[in-house]
Amino acid sequence: MALALSSAVLGLQGSAAVASMRAPAPAMAFKTDTPRPDLQSGLDFTYDKPWSSSEISDKAGLAALAKKLNPIVGYWDPLNIGETSKENIAWFRHAEIKHGRVAMAAFVGYLVGASGAHFPWKLTGDVSFADISAAGGPADQWDALPSASKMQILLFIGFLELWGESYEALAADGQVHYVRGGKPGYFPKMKGNMPHPIPLDFWDPLGLTKKMTPERKEQALLAEINNGRLAQLGIFGLVSASKGLIVPGLDTLPFPKYAGEIMAPFSEANKDLPFVAEMLTLRAEQIAREAVFLAQ
Repeated sequence: MALALSSAVLGLQGSAAVASMRAPAPAMAFKTDTPRPDLQSGLDFTYDKPWSSSEISDKAGLAALAKKLNPIVGYWDPLNIGETSKENIAWFRHAEIKHGRVAMAAFVGYLVGASGAHFPWKLTGDVSFADISAAGGPADQWDALPSASKMQILLFIGFLELWGESYEALAADGQVHYVRGGKPGYFPKMKGNMPHPIPLDFWDPLGLTKKMTPERKEQALLAEINNGRLAQLGIFGLVSASKGLIVPGLDTLPFPKYAGEIMAPFSEANKDLPFVAEMLTLRAEQIAREAVFLAQ
């Protein structure tokens, strides 16, 4: 044992001697305020950086915004978001604005689809918009969509997500990412920034916001957040009412009920996609098990 210990000590001493002859390894600092312009494609993995903007970055800013949005309710933060980092605050602000916009479009789209309004032309060679509308309410209409149509919609949504988060797209507009002090809710322009011509921008295609005064734009942004919050409640209410739940003001609307799975993106019409048939089989087995459990 003594021989083994002495050999280990000698080995460690030898390693230390060799290591001392080498050049010292550079220190890795993951938390720094020093920008990294050497990184390509604008990727910057520094942990913390000072903001050069006046965007909301603390609890006081959130409280002031809450008073403008709803003086009666005021500042209410059960998740203590205001106590976290400025990057986290910006992330939640951007998420709320984006989800509000989606909810506003979804609420209006639900009402239009549930009313039976549809385009008069063909969706594909064999399926028309009238066929989709005849399937029932908006959720049934989604289930009736061919696989190619669903994939086009999902891929388009994915493209919008990538474009909205793209450093290059934001930089082309002179903007930075919202977690780096950029504007929460800002969507980069597509017109003039794509490899092919685009006649109109996806966001504000008519350029109406460019004509607003700063005061009018501030009021419009506050209204957008409030309307988005209301729309999120509204679309959840419509979906809940379609499943037969009691939703005051919405459950009495003459809209078709839905017997399918709200959270299932694919249906029997999409068995041509990989894994969908297996997914539907597993879901049917789960429903059967739940029925047995409830019966007991």
